[in-house]
Amino acid sequence: MKKLVALLLAIVCVMSLAACGKKEEEPIDPMTDRLGAIKQKGVLEICTEPYFAPNEFIDVTKSGQDQYQGMDIELAKYIADKIGVELKIVPLEFGAVLAGVADGKYDLAISALAYSPSRAESMAMSKGYYFGGDGYGIVIRAEDADKYQTVEDCKDAVVVTQSGSVQEAMYKLYMDGSKEFKLVSSMNDAYLSVMEGKADVAVVACSAAQLFADANDGKLVVPALRFDVSEELTGTRVGACLKGTDSLMEIVNTCIDELLSDGTMQKWHDEAEAYAKKLGVD
Repeated sequence: MKKLVALLLAIVCVMSLAACGKKEEEPIDPMTDRLGAIKQKGVLEICTEPYFAPNEFIDVTKSGQDQYQGMDIELAKYIADKIGVELKIVPLEFGAVLAGVADGKYDLAISALAYSPSRAESMAMSKGYYFGGDGYGIVIRAEDADKYQTVEDCKDAVVVTQSGSVQEAMYKLYMDGSKEFKLVSSMNDAYLSVMEGKADVAVVACSAAQLFADANDGKLVVPALRFDVSEELTGTRVGACLKGTDSLMEIVNTCIDELLSDGTMQKWHDEAEAYAKKLGVD
């Protein structure tokens, strides 16, 4: 009996020592090592404004994470697979996308981000991954097709665009001085403002605006007016916090190189554009 008690005591002591020696893994600070933190939690969290087809849009016939579709969503999936983690998509208004990633609240912003010098001061930006589209211009009501054809024509117009966007920079560079200038939280709101007569002209990315016009029975038109855009403003990019993201952005840029080299990015764009048109996505 004494030997049995001694053996049990010995086992208890060994187990106690093992428990004391086992420490929980210290959480990695994402502001110093974002990639390490992502791998540790097993999730890549990206934010996007899902109302800018064909980059990102919602399929209302689906639910949860499956409802988010588009070229940018495919890119996010590819990056998550490359890292070896799950993907979580967080839908936000565009201003919240910019603030959230700049503050490090989310791992990446993948939301049709174009480069601008001011934006590059607040966040890290990847290589450009899509350079197509039809440039920047305006959208107007079909009934005003002959009224607004040049920048000078827009001087007496109420102009609207999305706050914090490159379109806002285009307005300030080329059209500042119109009758009135309004900022809204999304491009959908800008299109609707024009369609409903709350504004006369919206400064837009022309390809996306054409998709909206096509989905709304030609009530809006995209005239031939185009703004000259410097090379540094071209290309859609991925955004990240300036702190702790060097190794993460290396992976993002590697993914972009791979997808551009084999034509996958263009394929995703074309598929997403056809998908959005089929759904009648605005």
